[in-house]
Amino acid sequence: MENQTVITEVILLGFSKDPKINIALFFLFLTIYLITITGNCLIICIILTNVRLHVPMYFFLCNLSFIDFCYSSTAVPRLLSDLLFSCRIISNVACGAQLYVILFMGGTECQLLVLMAYDRYIAICRPLHYPVQMRWSVCYRLTAFVWICSFMIYIFPSLLMPITLCNRNQINHFMCELLAVIKLSCGDIYLNELTIFSISFISLLLPFSLIIISYLCIISSSYKAFSTCTSHIIVVALYFGTGMVTYFSPSSQYSSYRDKYISIFYVVICPMLNPLIYSMNNREVKKAFKSLYTKCVLSSITN
Repeated sequence: MENQTVITEVILLGFSKDPKINIALFFLFLTIYLITITGNCLIICIILTNVRLHVPMYFFLCNLSFIDFCYSSTAVPRLLSDLLFSCRIISNVACGAQLYVILFMGGTECQLLVLMAYDRYIAICRPLHYPVQMRWSVCYRLTAFVWICSFMIYIFPSLLMPITLCNRNQINHFMCELLAVIKLSCGDIYLNELTIFSISFISLLLPFSLIIISYLCIISSSYKAFSTCTSHIIVVALYFGTGMVTYFSPSSQYSSYRDKYISIFYVVICPMLNPLIYSMNNREVKKAFKSLYTKCVLSSITN
């Protein structure tokens, strides 16, 4: 039998060993991250402090902003640290924690986007039924179902099929991405890959199809909603499209070099775009932001 040494830490190779390139990437990702956390935190504050925004649509937006904040904060701070320092070692525990949080948040966002699309479909295509079908008790139950279902789909199977890393401990990635980590496993990973593909179908292709159908129904019902829906569809297509390219590719064609650049879109870019597309472009949110800004200015002047 081949000797196998169980490893306790992983080396993330990142993007480059050139200090100049790393500094440029550091400021680029820092800017994106600051926009992400500022935008999402601002959306959460605006929705929580403004009574007029206490409606189902903004309740779902608040959940989306929380997910994007956690999603981005799980990977980007580590990336920024690795760009500045040459030591890119991460322990197995930290690597596993990052992997599970990214899986959980990413999967929850996929299902939440379906819920948001359904909410808009009922509001625009069946407005008379909206107060009944999207009453608060239903919204709370649907949101709880999304969070619980995400845990059962993405986290529970991985806990039942743990993998042991050995021999190799280098990942050509900037984070502990599932497909990159699983390639370091000692044993046969066929069952793991089959499970990942099956879950990817449920969590990516099916939700994406439902979202597109919902938006097509909205556009056909109200042409005025076309301009708003197109921006939503673009972000959804970018998020789901890059995820499907990564997780639907055959294992024999998996390339960590390619996928680490693809994952930038759904881990770094989309969490920044979501508050801009879904919230900042909304008239009610703009009014609430101006009101909150005015209150802050007046309170600072009086103090």
